[in-house]
Amino acid sequence: MSRDSIGFTFMVSATLCVVCSILVSGAAVGLRSRQDLNKEIERKKNILSVAGLIQPGAGGADVMKIYDERVEGIIVDLNTGKVVTDDKELFPNPQEYDQKAAIDNPKLSEPIEASKDIAGIKRRENYSWVYLINDENGKLTQYVLPVRGKGLWSTMWGFLALQTDLTTVEGLTFYEQGETPGLGGEVDNPKWKAQWKGKEVYNKDFQPDIEVIKGTVNPESPDAIHEVDGLSGATITSRGVTHLLDFWLGDLGFKPYLERLREKEEK
Repeated sequence: MSRDSIGFTFMVSATLCVVCSILVSGAAVGLRSRQDLNKEIERKKNILSVAGLIQPGAGGADVMKIYDERVEGIIVDLNTGKVVTDDKELFPNPQEYDQKAAIDNPKLSEPIEASKDIAGIKRRENYSWVYLINDENGKLTQYVLPVRGKGLWSTMWGFLALQTDLTTVEGLTFYEQGETPGLGGEVDNPKWKAQWKGKEVYNKDFQPDIEVIKGTVNPESPDAIHEVDGLSGATITSRGVTHLLDFWLGDLGFKPYLERLREKEEK
């Protein structure tokens, strides 16, 4: 076949496409384990960060070591508040439970009535991870809860850390969001996130009571303990944070589990 023929040109092009496809596919398969490890490190880093156990820039080895020493993950039935990690029928391999994937699985999630969907998430998984944070002596000090909800442009995914009184905030962080940089995107600003430490998310009747207000908090106000400064120029994002916390701290979220903990503590 002549090198100048159309057939030869097509043959060379097809060969190059096949070779490149093989190389790309091989690289993707070969790097998959590394990609999965990086995702796992990032997830654990976010959990440790909201609990105040690591500083920004911590390496993967440090993250894995601290997580293994200080964190225990359990799976909770959001409808009943029961811990179901050891239910082998539901979770034969608990560590393989992908909470994010469960949202789209009809067997593991359910739609939310529009009137109750204050977080704007449409579906809620039936089972959620909860992360127990221990001190260096093995004493429980915090609970880290996965939360999410609609902002202006995106679904904001984050973690809320509560102290063992089940109402005082240790930290709040959003690890995935697509809000407007400089406005709603300030949910990831360390200065704004620092305001959350010490705030209380429940009132004396154990009803969700936390709000990102418009403007700044008046420290003299009796409601100040339940309020955080609003994000300037980002009213909808601020409101979204309030709503997602109200949802996940309410009856459709972690409240049944937290109430079980309260009852156990009282006994």
